[in-house]
Amino acid sequence: MEVKSGNEEEEIVCTYCSKLYLNGETLLDKGTEIKTWVEHGIGYACILCHCGNGRLRFVMRQEETMKVLANHAFNSHIELKPITRSDKSWTWGGLDAADGDVAEKVFALRFSNLEIAEEFKAKFEECKAEMLAKEDATIQAEAMVNAFGGKCTNSE
Repeated sequence: MEVKSGNEEEEIVCTYCSKLYLNGETLLDKGTEIKTWVEHGIGYACILCHCGNGRLRFVMRQEETMKVLANHAFNSHIELKPITRSDKSWTWGGLDAADGDVAEKVFALRFSNLEIAEEFKAKFEECKAEMLAKEDATIQAEAMVNAFGGKCTNSE
């Protein structure tokens, strides 16, 4: 029996071993609106590209169990920001679907050294620019369709 990961139609753009944190309430802080960084797991952070539509997504799997820790679509609006106390960590927000339900979450990735953290940032920004170009092309195509009233015409 073949086990499917859900990534069969995707290519790995990049992958990095890192530690994932989520910004949220701990069990002791439930209902208090006090949020802290909570370690979510150590594993492989990947940016994947769908072979059919070219869409990108961020997926992180736990190192030993391969459980999905984070899973969200990549878009040009995601802002990668440094964490003030660490030069080898980055934070951003996204609509995560790792648990099956889509929820807005704030992530942080911590890398083993500054070089890997900078490499991740460069690849992240490259993917962000790629998604911006795709979004612009989609907007232009929709504008052309709307200009013709949503109909294709063949003028002979």
